[in-house]
Amino acid sequence: MNEVEVKLLEPEDWELGHHFAGGLYAKEMHLPAGGVAISHVHEYDHLSILGKGRAKLTVDGETEILHPGRCITVSAGQTHEIEALDDIIWYCIHAEEVALCRGQ
Repeated sequence: MNEVEVKLLEPEDWELGHHFAGGLYAKEMHLPAGGVAISHVHEYDHLSILGKGRAKLTVDGETEILHPGRCITVSAGQTHEIEALDDIIWYCIHAEEVALCRGQ
């Protein structure tokens, strides 16, 4: 098995897609294997769905391995970090007004 170098990625480093429908906003993030969306916190609840690949998700210090199709809820104030074990596509789903207020 090859070792993968972990690279911390800031939002400006992600390949992003933006989707709006029915008052919802979905941010589509493509992260390469070994990439890490660094630990962060939101002031609002949101859903996250892993669309492709495997990811290691850490929420408030609890870590689990996610597989494609997994949907999770991240509550407001929870610290979370995503590490791509494979090339992944990750979706964060918010209320549209939250996305627009944040300039996304």
